[in-house]
Amino acid sequence: MTKWVYRFGGGKAEGGAADVALLGGKGANLAEMAALGLPVPPGMTIVTEACLHYFGNARSLPDGLRAEVLAGLADMERLTGRRFGGAERPLLLSVRSGARASMPGMMDTVLNLGLNDETVQALGHDSGDARFAWDSYRRFIQMYGDVVMGLDHEVFEEILEDEKARLGHDYDTELSAVEWQHVVSLYKQVIEEELGEAFPQDPELQLWRAIAAVFSSWNNARAVTYRTLHQIPHAWGTAVNVQAMVFGNLGSSSATGVAFTRNPSTGERSLYGEFLINAQGEDVVAGIRTPQSLTEEGRLASGSEKPSMEKLMPETFAEFRAICDRLEAHYGDMQDVEFTVERGRLWMLQTRAGKRTTRAAMKIAVDLVDEGVISEEEAICRIEPPSLDQLLHPTIDPRVARTVLGSGLPASPGAASGEIVFTAEDAVAAEAEGRKVVLVRSETSPEDIHGMHVAEAILTTRGGMTSHAAVVARGMGIPCVVGAGGLRVDMRNEQLVGPGFTLKRGEVVTVDGSSGHLLKGEVPMIQPELSGDFGRLMDWADKARRMAVRTNADTPADARAARAFGAEGIGLCRTEHMFFEGGRIHVMREMILAEDEAGRRAALDKLLPMQRSDFTELFTIMSGLPVTIRLLDPPLHEFLPKSQEEILEVAAAMEMEPAQLARRVEALHEFNPMLGHRGCRLAISYPEIAEMQARAIFEAAAAAAKATGAAVELEIMVPLVGLRAELDYVKACIDTVAADVSRETGLPIGYLAGTMIELPRAAIRAHVIAETADFFSFGTNDLTQTTFGISRDDAASFIPTYQRKGIIVQDPFISLDFDGVGELIRIAAERGRKTKANLKLGICGEHGGDPTSIRFCEEVGLDYVSCSPFRVPIARLAAAQAAIEERREVAER
Repeated sequence: MTKWVYRFGGGKAEGGAADVALLGGKGANLAEMAALGLPVPPGMTIVTEACLHYFGNARSLPDGLRAEVLAGLADMERLTGRRFGGAERPLLLSVRSGARASMPGMMDTVLNLGLNDETVQALGHDSGDARFAWDSYRRFIQMYGDVVMGLDHEVFEEILEDEKARLGHDYDTELSAVEWQHVVSLYKQVIEEELGEAFPQDPELQLWRAIAAVFSSWNNARAVTYRTLHQIPHAWGTAVNVQAMVFGNLGSSSATGVAFTRNPSTGERSLYGEFLINAQGEDVVAGIRTPQSLTEEGRLASGSEKPSMEKLMPETFAEFRAICDRLEAHYGDMQDVEFTVERGRLWMLQTRAGKRTTRAAMKIAVDLVDEGVISEEEAICRIEPPSLDQLLHPTIDPRVARTVLGSGLPASPGAASGEIVFTAEDAVAAEAEGRKVVLVRSETSPEDIHGMHVAEAILTTRGGMTSHAAVVARGMGIPCVVGAGGLRVDMRNEQLVGPGFTLKRGEVVTVDGSSGHLLKGEVPMIQPELSGDFGRLMDWADKARRMAVRTNADTPADARAARAFGAEGIGLCRTEHMFFEGGRIHVMREMILAEDEAGRRAALDKLLPMQRSDFTELFTIMSGLPVTIRLLDPPLHEFLPKSQEEILEVAAAMEMEPAQLARRVEALHEFNPMLGHRGCRLAISYPEIAEMQARAIFEAAAAAAKATGAAVELEIMVPLVGLRAELDYVKACIDTVAADVSRETGLPIGYLAGTMIELPRAAIRAHVIAETADFFSFGTNDLTQTTFGISRDDAASFIPTYQRKGIIVQDPFISLDFDGVGELIRIAAERGRKTKANLKLGICGEHGGDPTSIRFCEEVGLDYVSCSPFRVPIARLAAAQAAIEERREVAER
């Protein structure tokens, strides 16, 4: 029989941190803290399986859940000495989501549940503070009306703002009990008018509807978007945590706050966070009120004149600091905690591994190794490989002049420029048009997630370092400044107003998330140096990994960048990219348009020195490292003009008749060119092309070897092979040219000749092809296209629909399809090595930089992965993590 509810509190707990899949992150950690004897308000967790049951059974809650929840309520009543729905000492509840992976702000929460027209009076009498009771009631109605009943929270905000204006109040805290009571009546009135039903007075009905609403929020639009962006499985579901309320809005001896045990932006070992006096938790994260620093150090650093918690509540602060130290030691990682102080008594509401910038994550991981808390391997596994991209973002060049328009809190490091937009929708539309934007808001909310994702940077005029904008931006690696209080967003006129200036939508600004500045215009930037903690961690990763990491590089600039990022060679040089530059395209077209072999060879003679020069530079840059050159691959028509205007322009440049050019373009037309006359098929039809490229490669290798004193580790790749006979034919051509160049230069030329496996037939017949090939490189871009029968260029029109409907989880062009494409790779690797045990195997498609795909490559036993230059650090770390995971799995077998 399924157990739906796990209880915690009073120094005991059912379950703990190891049960995160069942209890969700929040529930598992609440249980763990309770079991440690920390001050946790008692509660219960409804397991994730109940969520899956809810969605799988027409949104009905499972049988047996009611009895377990009521038993849990009775336990909470016993521990608190309060009664749910009671006319004296009422027990109020928080109902919160709790997914297995942290999804900050993406799902729904209901606080102060259990209040009605009767219990609000009891709460006022029990607390001795009628104002607090009615404030709590209006918060509950507003949150419940929005989350459960579906009336937009802006409706309630408008009522409250109108009332404050009428009464002459600037802040919520200025409203009296009587004034809050009137606001409550207005809230209930608008619910009845808009929804045609009264606000529910039955606490048990409130609870069940809130539980169902929190389950439902697992599939709201922002949660689905967040999971898609962060590759969190949609099938996990969320737990629901029902917990006794404690109140930070019970006067000046009460408070609520959020803290990190280390600085989430820099990684420095110091308590970091904010709190608000006389407030509830959502006031901190919503950014409605500007919070105060926890520590005196933080207060001084921020320049705030408001006293810190350390100064205001020294005894409570000391207890809190000790708990934070204990939690970090227990979990062996930086913690993100939420807490409430109720009339001087500290309560811990949540702990979890804190989100942090990549630079902070590296510092924390390295420091924890130095402190003896974790091993080097554990440090490697603590860093998410895609997050390394944050370290490659530019920063403001300190040498240039800058005009500071405003400043706020530096919430997420890095800098970026773009046009100002004021809504998430405008951000998405501009990004679709190829324009870079800065999203400017008073404060962001979870509904802005789609716009935040495409923005270059984010600026808010309200909020603190733990506001929604700050937390989400840090997780995404987007530069962000929050709490820029000297600026004002004028949404009606779509402009940002500051002291002495007004910026309209579309004007360009620069956001410096490291200093907290908003700068005028586009400011010059520089790339960061990848040393220090980054260098140490990458050294550990390089020692831990088995696979080599190469780069896909077609130009000297790409090769230099990749080598600086630690690439161990070139896994793919696409020679066709060398033909598009400058005047080369004209010579290439001359070759394509030639009517016979003699004409083609005349043009190829002009291309030879160009290719030889390119290859020589690449070999010199990569001296001592392997370089894989792929012979010409794309259809020839790609080099030719398409429109009538282009034909006229090219014909004039080449001094030929437009009609003649048009006829040749038409003759080269193919109905399905990606499956047409390309790859090795070109080399077979026109062997003179392969001969020219082979000569350029071998002559360049000889020149580079002479210049550097080191032999070139050369690999020549024949593309689109499906038959061994195709590879035999092209390889014979390559071998002949190699012998000629060796004889001419008097130098021995060593090389490997292999093929790119990008056709299902090649994978299946790998044991035969391996008789000729010295290596296989899996071209997973085309292998995915040919396996699925999907054009990569057209897939974007329907793949998102497939993901949304659960037909596929990941886009197979981004993350390798293990069951289909992966199975072909596995077959080719096994069969190829059965024929040739020392057959070198690698991957050079875009999947070579995808951590999930790299894990598969480790499992299959490939020798290397190859990816774009800026993904090399990601691949190095992912390959190390894959090797560590593989060793651990082998040890467990």
